[in-house]
Amino acid sequence: MLKIAIMGAMPEEVAPILEKLGGYKTTEYAGNKYYEASYNGVEIVVAYSKIGKVFSTLTATTMIQHFGATKLLFSGVAGAISPSLKVGDLIVATKLSQHDLDITAFGHPFGFVPEGAVFVEADKEMISMSKDVASDMGKVVKEGVIATGDQFIANEERKNWIGDTFNADALEMEGGSVAVVCNALDVPFFILRAISDAADMDASFSFDEFLETSAVISAEFVMKMLDKVIAK
Repeated sequence: MLKIAIMGAMPEEVAPILEKLGGYKTTEYAGNKYYEASYNGVEIVVAYSKIGKVFSTLTATTMIQHFGATKLLFSGVAGAISPSLKVGDLIVATKLSQHDLDITAFGHPFGFVPEGAVFVEADKEMISMSKDVASDMGKVVKEGVIATGDQFIANEERKNWIGDTFNADALEMEGGSVAVVCNALDVPFFILRAISDAADMDASFSFDEFLETSAVISAEFVMKMLDKVIAK
């Protein structure tokens, strides 16, 4: 049975989604709150994980294992690496990596662990659906590589290193770990990010300013994705 998880990292990233769902039941579990609703005849579970890879891993696993989600959509914001991405632009992850995972001392590439992979690929069918959603909304959505790490990057040199090392277009703090969970548990996933800052020296200043507006843009898109997934 189809049950869809919608996830963000921060309250601002899921608040617009909860508004659109209307009524929902709140369940407290494993130190977090999960919001369950019925939408167009399909069961939905929504949560924000809190920031970082550990919390997002816990939340994604809980949504799948405890609440029975069979697909996962992630809505949130990210910092741009690619100069073609501006504040408010949308990027869909084709694949994700962990830029702060480093056992290069043992001869492995950055982002790799034995029996793992540097990159985890997102669901191609939902990426394809996102193009239709973008067209319907009159928006341009870039496809690209998203790099994840437990650091808020506000440093030009580090940003450029991540871009060069992983051929990454954007960076954030949850997607790569969510991707690992979904891949391991065989749950198709889709990760959408709206650009909230340029991940440069001014990131900490521009982030708060653009967080809410970017989150609303991302949430609106994810709700239209939800309609497409349900209609399929």
